[in-house]
Amino acid sequence: MADRSESQQRRRKRMWLAAITVAACTLGVGAGLFILDRGDEGGKAPGPGEASQSATAAPGQDPNAPTVPGEPNLLRDRSGQVNIALSPDAVLGKVDNGNVLRLRSNGNSYAQAAEPVVDASKSFTVSAWVYNEAEGGSRFAISQGDGTSYSFELGREDGNGKKSWVFRMQTDEKGAASTAVAATSDGLNTVRTWALLTGVYDAQGKTLTLYVDGKEAGRAPVAATWSGQGPLQLGRSRHHGIWSGPWAGVIGHVLVWDKPLTADQVLALKGGKLDKEIKPVGSWLVG
Repeated sequence: MADRSESQQRRRKRMWLAAITVAACTLGVGAGLFILDRGDEGGKAPGPGEASQSATAAPGQDPNAPTVPGEPNLLRDRSGQVNIALSPDAVLGKVDNGNVLRLRSNGNSYAQAAEPVVDASKSFTVSAWVYNEAEGGSRFAISQGDGTSYSFELGREDGNGKKSWVFRMQTDEKGAASTAVAATSDGLNTVRTWALLTGVYDAQGKTLTLYVDGKEAGRAPVAATWSGQGPLQLGRSRHHGIWSGPWAGVIGHVLVWDKPLTADQVLALKGGKLDKEIKPVGSWLVG
């Protein structure tokens, strides 16, 4: 039994590393390979202590460190002033040209900003590279709000027998399902595959658009949206006053703009060629 368990663990590790390696060709966030720091000869994924140590440098030594100098559990905002605190089970992983956040699909594995990043009643764009390991359940990589309901959420939807990527916004403070509007993908794999998810809310055009890997995957009309209280969240979303949709897997290269990116700009983002003049208001796990 012990030999079988060890064999299964080795197989899972090989699958994980293979998936990360494939993503190196498509990540578009730099010239280096996007491979988790193996940590030992067997390719062991970083544990809580190892990950924090490998991903965090001493103050003044690494300008690309993902965390605030001297604060190993606080993700540094590379564009603004909104840092994100890690919960005890949120693990940083070192990569060749950056860092990622690994979450474990439980109530103690998430990250929360100090404040909101955008006014969800106005135009904005949110984007991240994600890798979902969960076969079932709705999972949210990014959301905003900690009151009765989320203002927006981006992740994986599991409902009515279908699994899809989703960008959803709430239009009423009560947070009812009937007042939510969603743009969802159709026919795309959402399990154990890397995806660049980008959600765009265009207040003037009154549309929600979901892009997957730089291509439009879903669109929905929305008359107006609701911007509730509470900060940006990584790895969970607020539904009816409780936390739900815990992320199982990896999140990296999180970017937020206070404007709607165009289809061409989202495609350029996928290839790492977005004009540097189009600056985000928040960026974490980049560089």
